[in-house]
Amino acid sequence: MRLFAALFPDHGAVRELVRAVRPLRREDAPGVRWTPVAGWHLTLAFYGEVPDELVPELRQRLAAVAAGATALTLRLAGGGRFGDRALWAGVDGDTEPLTVLATAARDTGTALGLLPDERPGYVPHLTVALARRGARTALAPYAERLDAFAGRPWAAGELVLVRSETGPDGSRYSTEASWPLGGGTGG
Repeated sequence: MRLFAALFPDHGAVRELVRAVRPLRREDAPGVRWTPVAGWHLTLAFYGEVPDELVPELRQRLAAVAAGATALTLRLAGGGRFGDRALWAGVDGDTEPLTVLATAARDTGTALGLLPDERPGYVPHLTVALARRGARTALAPYAERLDAFAGRPWAAGELVLVRSETGPDGSRYSTEASWPLGGGTGG
């Protein structure tokens, strides 16, 4: 199964970002696919296809990562892009401990022989749109318009192992397991 570790923003933070992105979505943007709001998340580590026999060990190790972390105060703010492939909202707040959490989640994948996300360095973000291959839409103007966005702070208190299933309409996500940051019981 295709898995990744993530944090999900609270409903209030999502509503604020929906309002900021709505005017952008109304524009004619050929080749741009806006990501479904229900799946908005902050990826910590992408593991790709994980063999079924490794999932219990991945769960156990991520539970330990979550137990060793603390709840984070984050806020969605600003905008950016990865070239003309992805448009995203930025993240402010406890970004240093967030980066430590992302590194631990990636190290978990490395220890299990999985190939975590190969991007250099961790850039906390929430992807709001993807350009289809060969699309001629420049994402820079959209990122510039998101620069002024600043949402309210929210508490990120749960590490989630997410299953991703791809289909003709994009990816669908479901929770495989979750754990509170700082210990406690999880799913």
